Order: sequence, then structure tokens, then C-alpha cells
Amino acid sequence: MQTRNKFFDDMSQLMTNAMGVAQGAKAEAETAMKSLMDRWLADRDFVTREEFDAARAMAQKAREENEALAARIAALEAKLNA
Repeated sequence: MQTRNKFFDDMSQLMTNAMGVAQGAKAEAETAMKSLMDRWLADRDFVTREEFDAARAMAQKAREENEALAARIAALEAKLNA
């Protein structure tokens, strides 16, 4: 017959409780770090990904329009010189 040792039961319970406390502290630290990073990013006036993509699309469209206009001007100049 096997008997349970009270010391090992107490140590097991202590370790279980310590792990619960550690997991709670980890979650709290992650939340604090996330809110700190959110505040830091908000203070820096960084743009969101959506805003960046919209500005990039507008710049690409403007670049294409500039190239088309440059080609049109070149064609008109060639026509004038001919």
C-alpha cells in the first residue's frame, strides 16, 4: 500500500499556484507592454497600413499620369518640329 507524502503534496500545490501566478503576471506584462507600445506609436503620428496603401496607390496613379503626359508632350513637340 502506498501512502501520500504531505510534503510532496504541499510542494506540488505550491508549484501549481506559482505557475498560476506566473501566467497571470505574464498576461499583465503583455497587456502593459501592448498599451505602452500603442501610446508610443500614437505619439509618433505613424500612419496605418490602410492609409499607407492608399497614399501609395495615389502616388502610383500620379506617376503613370505623368509618364502619359510626358509621352503626349513629346509627341506634340515632335509634331511641331516636323
